[in-house]
Amino acid sequence: MDQEAGRTTYVLVDGENIDATLGTSILGRRPQPEERPRWDRLLKFAEAEWAQPAKGLFFLATNSELPMSFIQALMALGYKPIPLSGGPHEKVVDIAIQRTIEALQDREDDLMLVSHDGDFLPQLEELCDGRRVGLVAFREFRNAGFVALADQGLEFFDLEYDVGAFNTNLKRIRIIPIEEFDPADFL
Repeated sequence: MDQEAGRTTYVLVDGENIDATLGTSILGRRPQPEERPRWDRLLKFAEAEWAQPAKGLFFLATNSELPMSFIQALMALGYKPIPLSGGPHEKVVDIAIQRTIEALQDREDDLMLVSHDGDFLPQLEELCDGRRVGLVAFREFRNAGFVALADQGLEFFDLEYDVGAFNTNLKRIRIIPIEEFDPADFL
């Protein structure tokens, strides 16, 4: 599939997955507001990286109340919030993202998925058909199944290091390319 004028990058955000990974695996506590991703940077990154417009869809599991201040903030940043509800054992965000990825099969658009969750592997594999497909996550916490899709064209982007979505350094332990090593970070 050739890159054509008029294409859009859909940025699908599994916000709860990112927040849970940030809190549980990186910080070891609930993230403070200033430690959360700057979601506007993600849309700007997607547009710049693939040189085409980006549309952000932010999926939220909600119960009986809408988190209106968060929804309004997302809208102000250019996202379309998608609040979902369902039964107690339904992973409503996963179901909605899976359906959205499947719906993209019928479109000539590209996708950046923001999640670590392997529940999307079958849908992503189907979408790796020549169009651009990317996974945005914390590299060390993404599901290992995504690596196999690299041969089919899946691109990987780190939410902190590639996107620059944070105002603070998260002090993650990672393999550091020697050209990026700064001893001051450790002294």
